[in-house]
Amino acid sequence: MKVKNLSFSYNQKSFIKDLNIEFKENQITTIIGSNGSGKSTLLMLLSRIYKPQEGNIEIDEQNIWNYKIKDFAKKVAVVHQKNQIYGDQDVKTIVGYGRLPYLHYSQKLTAKDYEIIDWALEVTHLKEYQNRTLKSLSGGQQQRVWIAMALAQKTPYLLLDEPTTYLDIRYQLELLRLLKEINQKYKITIIMVLHDINQAIQYSDHIIGMKQGQIIVEGKAKDIMNQEVIKKIYGIDLQTTIINDQTYVLTV
Repeated sequence: MKVKNLSFSYNQKSFIKDLNIEFKENQITTIIGSNGSGKSTLLMLLSRIYKPQEGNIEIDEQNIWNYKIKDFAKKVAVVHQKNQIYGDQDVKTIVGYGRLPYLHYSQKLTAKDYEIIDWALEVTHLKEYQNRTLKSLSGGQQQRVWIAMALAQKTPYLLLDEPTTYLDIRYQLELLRLLKEINQKYKITIIMVLHDINQAIQYSDHIIGMKQGQIIVEGKAKDIMNQEVIKKIYGIDLQTTIINDQTYVLTV
């Protein structure tokens, strides 16, 4: 996925201007930045929720807006901050909605579809909950349901907007470990937005730091994350340290 000369405005006020990024395949790229930095806006542009004023976002050298809706849904799956579904449906039914891009009008799920649904349930450790309703699950389990639905789309790209929001630390780590496993085992390219700097460092191959709609820094965490960079992105002085070749930001 490539971003070329991308510009976007809110209410005719320029926000993102001439952005250029190449997201490397089979890696986890995390976008970080303070509130209002443009990280979620960028994810909305990548997922075709917002349309740029100028420039292109390309997958396989084709502008994402040239794909038909179902064809784009076979390329990119998205998990938003807040997800909802009408009615009190069971987990397996919800995950099955990930197969809709592959169905024609009124076509029923095939044996192949159910095989993929079962795979998505297994990967996200939800098999034992497949007949439970969404409302009966914990917050962490519910988030895994949305990820399972995204996986059922069988896309090469998975986009997540602050997937650990509203989760306690246990479920945050469980979810991030799951995403790392999905990336490494199934070679799915993951692009996500995170607030927690240390989680971004630990679970990402590549980090993009944004401020006021622009990229301030990008690269491997151990190469770019230091006190000066943190100051540029967040406007606050925080020290960093290295433990076992892993960079950590000290937030106290």
